Amino acid sequence: MLEIIFEDNHQLVVNKPTGLLTQPGGTEQDSLEERAKQWIKVNHQKPGNVYLHAAHRLDKPVSGIVLFARTSKALSRLNASMRDKRSQKQYLAMVEGNLSNDQNWLEHFLIHGDHQAHVAQASHPNAVLARLHYRVLKRQDNRTLLEVTLDTGRYHQIRVQLAAIGHPILGDARYGGRIPYHNGAIALHHHRLQIPHPITDELQTFIAPTPSAWLML
Repeated sequence: MLEIIFEDNHQLVVNKPTGLLTQPGGTEQDSLEERAKQWIKVNHQKPGNVYLHAAHRLDKPVSGIVLFARTSKALSRLNASMRDKRSQKQYLAMVEGNLSNDQNWLEHFLIHGDHQAHVAQASHPNAVLARLHYRVLKRQDNRTLLEVTLDTGRYHQIRVQLAAIGHPILGDARYGGRIPYHNGAIALHHHRLQIPHPITDELQTFIAPTPSAWLML
């Protein structure tokens, strides 16, 4: 089953569950893209191949909004909006410990390799600036719920930046997390996306409900 957030002739917006690849990875693993293509074929009775391409990706253990383009023209324009910073992505993250600041900007220089990002010196030849803003929504026991707004879109950015300040995401053992989350997933959810429509240029807002597993945290 797919949880469809929005659909028109140019876009398909889906709430991705954890544990699923966004796009095929060259293996036999299932992916959200393949499921979405099959959904279009069945619901719109489309024969042959279906054009569908993710405008952005979520890591396999992450849940939330994935925006697919249904035409090459839509994909080009959605990519341009993201590249020109005309879009805004907000995530919910449950992290270990209690942050002292109610909100803050984080800036790090990152490099990545071997399926992991690392904080580096600004002088490193491969370093790129990663910048995000967080706001505390709730503190409970030894964990904190954050709203995270991305200013840049780097590989594993939220995961490595929060870990770098000593507050890894629940379940994220790759970046030092010690508190388990849920069935191998991590407590990171793409909650809200704003982006201009690829044809009309009207600003769109999409929201993915908070995962039910979070209610037990």
